[in-house]
Amino acid sequence: MKLNKGSLFALFAVLELASDSARQLSTTDIAEKYGISTHHLAKVMRNLVHAGLVQAVRGVGGGYRFAGNVSRTTLLDVIALFETLESELDVPNHWSHAGDPIVAELRSITKEIDNLTKAVLDTITLETALKSTRRSTEAAAGAAGDKP
Repeated sequence: MKLNKGSLFALFAVLELASDSARQLSTTDIAEKYGISTHHLAKVMRNLVHAGLVQAVRGVGGGYRFAGNVSRTTLLDVIALFETLESELDVPNHWSHAGDPIVAELRSITKEIDNLTKAVLDTITLETALKSTRRSTEAAAGAAGDKP
């Protein structure tokens, strides 16, 4: 599965903000950390604010903070704001056998893959993703500490 930039940037931002809900960050802070376009991230942030996942904080030291429920918001909730996750078979337009049983079976398989992908993404909450991130970070820090 390949996510579009909007989905990927939204995941970076939401997970970064959800990792410490008391903290607020600017688009520049997030963009610099992940090496992404501040301009594109600003557009993503507007969508996240509109969806109620993040809150814009105005004024000096303003930015964004997480406003959702970290234990209920799933990766699918974030990704679905930016894409449909519906596969399409790239059957040439000039091909006249659109009703062919092989094409129908391949469409059925891609639909099943789409449904499975959505189901998996809908089971992974931000909280789960952040716990996995913390474990990986702690394991890496422990391994680095073991080296002479």
